[in-house]
Amino acid sequence: MKRAFWSTLGILLVIVAWYLAADRNTPFTSNARVKAIITPITPQVSGTVVEINAGNGEIVEAGDVIARIDSRQFEIQKRSAEADLERATQDVGADSADVSSAQARVTRAETDLETERLQSARVFDLEKKGLIAIANADESRRRLADAEAELEQAQANLESEKQALGSTGQDNPRIQAALAKLADAELKLSWTELEAPARGVLSDLDIAEGNYARSGQSLMTFVDSTNIWIEAYMTENNLGNIKIGDPVDIVLDMHPGRIWKGEVASLSPASSDGTSTKPGEPTAIPRVSGWLRDPQRFALRIIIPEFTKGDENDEIRFNMNGQADVIVYTGENFFLNTVGRIYIKIVSWFSYAY
Repeated sequence: MKRAFWSTLGILLVIVAWYLAADRNTPFTSNARVKAIITPITPQVSGTVVEINAGNGEIVEAGDVIARIDSRQFEIQKRSAEADLERATQDVGADSADVSSAQARVTRAETDLETERLQSARVFDLEKKGLIAIANADESRRRLADAEAELEQAQANLESEKQALGSTGQDNPRIQAALAKLADAELKLSWTELEAPARGVLSDLDIAEGNYARSGQSLMTFVDSTNIWIEAYMTENNLGNIKIGDPVDIVLDMHPGRIWKGEVASLSPASSDGTSTKPGEPTAIPRVSGWLRDPQRFALRIIIPEFTKGDENDEIRFNMNGQADVIVYTGENFFLNTVGRIYIKIVSWFSYAY
């Protein structure tokens, strides 16, 4: 009887010692979520939706036209602006066809550049936080530079065509006004096509052809599938030894039995305590009752290179805010790391069931 008691006590002490050591050296949490860049697809002009080219949850490529708004009124405005430019140039004895074409190219280049700037800004912000691969950021820089070069070339061509009108035509106020009106019409016409800002999937698509789209009101949600990370919520005593770049094993509920390799990208320096304090007021202290207090949790951001490198394998799927299990290896402790890898493997098997 005594032998059984001491054996049980010894086993319990070993388990407690392992738990305390693992909590600092190989911290584990099942409180983790899949995160990605979310972009509302919002039209900049109002009109009837005449075409929807993708379904809810469907993968789309960067630049794909997701939906179209009835462009007839904007095409009429464009033709009217072209006619005004034609009349203005005829008054000074010049030909407006080349100027009109050059202006259209400038407008398109400006629209493409603005789209690329918005997407690149998101990518550069994630690069600063270490949430994406460097190759992704370099690719964004290349696309941004190409878009800027295309705009500069289009502007140079437009200026050349303006010069062809002669000094009188170039400085003529009527021509300048007609060119501005044409540029505005071209821009609004380009806005009737809603394009995917990157490779990703559509979510919350609850409109159909024939619905009226209003400028500034979101029609659907776009989830960027090239910029994905895991947000793991660790307790404070988990964070003591964690460093940027530490290797991580991840189990996604959507892919049971599979272990993904990741690395720590950043640690959050702050967390909400569930209270709110107005500026100038004393800090509100959360009340804690009972013998054991609830641990405060902080967000740990983890990248999965297989996702962030822009892999176009459609078999790699994810759900925004999908649940995950995470274990971090903070050092070279062979025993704790081996036990941790065995444990996460067991967790991956159990994820088939729950």
